[in-house]
Parts: sequence; C-alpha cells; structure tokens
Amino acid sequence: MNKDLIELDGAIGGGQILRSALSLSMITGKPFRIHNIRAKRSRPGLLRQHLTAVMAAAQISSAQVEGAQLGAQSLSFAPGAIRGGNHDFAIGTAGSCSLVLQTLLPALLRADQPSQVHISGGTHNPMAPPFEFLERAWLPLLKRMGAQVHIELLRHGFAPAGGGAIVLRVVPSQLSPLHLQAPGTIHGQQATALVADVPGHVAERELERVGKRLKWPEQALRGVWLDKQIGPGNVLLLEIACEHLTEVFSSFGQSRVRAEQVADQAVDQVREWLHSGAAVAEHLADQLLLPLAMAGSGSFSTPRMSEHLSSNMRVIERFLDVAIHAEQGATGNLHISLQQR
Repeated sequence: MNKDLIELDGAIGGGQILRSALSLSMITGKPFRIHNIRAKRSRPGLLRQHLTAVMAAAQISSAQVEGAQLGAQSLSFAPGAIRGGNHDFAIGTAGSCSLVLQTLLPALLRADQPSQVHISGGTHNPMAPPFEFLERAWLPLLKRMGAQVHIELLRHGFAPAGGGAIVLRVVPSQLSPLHLQAPGTIHGQQATALVADVPGHVAERELERVGKRLKWPEQALRGVWLDKQIGPGNVLLLEIACEHLTEVFSSFGQSRVRAEQVADQAVDQVREWLHSGAAVAEHLADQLLLPLAMAGSGSFSTPRMSEHLSSNMRVIERFLDVAIHAEQGATGNLHISLQQR
C-alpha cells in the first residue's frame, strides 16, 4: 500500500469533499482514496457532475483513476503533471458547470501553460453556485489575490434540460494572502429575475417582493426574459456590491412554489448576511477556503459554520501544511484564519 496515500471518509459531507480532494491532489501530487462518497445524500455516490469533475481532473493531470463510474461510492485518484492548453468537458445533463470549474481552477493556476476550458451542462441549477456568483463574487476575490482568470457565459442552462455552456481562461499565477473582516460600505444593489419559458408575471412578482422587503428602488429591479427554447427555468439573483467585495445570493423557481416564496428565500439570505456584519456569507466562505490555503495565509469572517466549511477545513488540512482556526467573535460571527504550519 502507498504510505503516502490519503484516506478520506466522504460521509462527513457531500460532493464538496470529493471536489476539494481532487483539486488538492492535483496541486500537491498526493494520491487519495475516498469511501462513502455522498453517503448521507438522498442519491449517494457519484452523479454525472461529480463523475465529469473526476474525469476532467484526470485529463488535466494525467491521473490514474479507479472506481470512476456513476453511482460509485469509492474512488482512487493518483495525479501526474498538470497540463494546460485547450480542454472540452460535457456533463451530459444539467449537472453544474460551476462545480466542475471550481474543481479544475486551482490546478490550472499551477499548470505548465495557459488554459482554455469549455464546460457544457447546467449553468443555473439549485444546490450549486450560478454563473453570476462565480463571475461577480468569487472570481473578483481570486483576481485580487493574483489569479489571472476570466469566465464567459455562452448559453444559459437550467435544470432539468441543461444545454448551457461556459468558457474558463486561466493563466498560471501565484496567489497572495487575502484578509476580509467586513464587507465595507454598500455601493450598489441589483435584483435580476431570469425567466425562460415561464409566465412573465413570475419575474414581476419576485421583483415586487424584493423591492417591498428590502426597500430597493425600482431601478434596482430588473427582469430578463430569455429564449423560451432553453426553458423552463427561473432564477432570482440578488447582488450587493460593497467596498471590499460583492456578494450574490440566489433562489430558484420550482413548480408549485409561489414566486413570492422564491423571492423570500433570497431575501432572507441577504438580510441574515447584512444583519451579521460578517465579511462573507455561507457559500462564499467555504469557496474561499481553498484559494486562501494555496496562498498560505488569509482570514475572513462569516455568520456561522456550515457543513461545507467544516468538511472543507478537514480535507484541506489532510493535504496542505496549513493550520485553519475558527473562533467565534463577540458579535457571534465566526472568524476563520489560515497560516502555514
């Protein structure tokens, strides 16, 4: 048995553990084996988007993989050298392009040459960050850390139809530490309701609810009616641009869920974050952790510990020689700091 093989228990969380392990394995060269993949989820094991992430990671790192098949709950991954260049990955369903992108990006920052990656599948689907979150919240912070990266939305893709596509361009670059303790002064806000093959009044009702609950002016409320052929689909995006960062919150329309309920889901997220005074909300917190670990240092505040944040901390500490500290501050927020051991 390879004494350097890292053994992971996937039961401590969901697909985030596998994606982080793939990223960390590629950038460190350390092989891993994971059991109980997504064991506590309603459909355990590898779904199409997870399998695509595994095979994409294997392609860009010339990895040896065992167990990569739909439904598999165990997997072994041994990476080689990271290769840049042009890559094309098709999920084949409405599985999340964003999650595949987030798996590959850390490794491509360490590749031997610039990369262009085309990913097709879902761009706006529940349980995954929508394209706008990557473009306006996550990537600007990575760019501030020194990442040379750009993404472009080619086509929207909603669940269950899929059919969306994004392009990622990366120039290998080193990341520098980042410290975020407060979002700073609010500079702007925008609510956008995207609808495709959904009655127009849905967007109008969502935006009306947002304006009423958040007291946002009419000019900050925008409906976008997309080509019906890519529907049905509906997502509400609430963007808040602050002095030190931008946050993007989202909620997705579903059959038999009223437009007002969809709006309330997003508004509740915004109000919790604003009331907390923390720098980043739940989703941005766990997705900042790995880039900060690559930089060797960093810190941020967030309202609370989530499952993703907790499991991500544990996986990162298995691969990298960094110490991650989580302390609750006087206001109740969680303060996360990373430093090299």
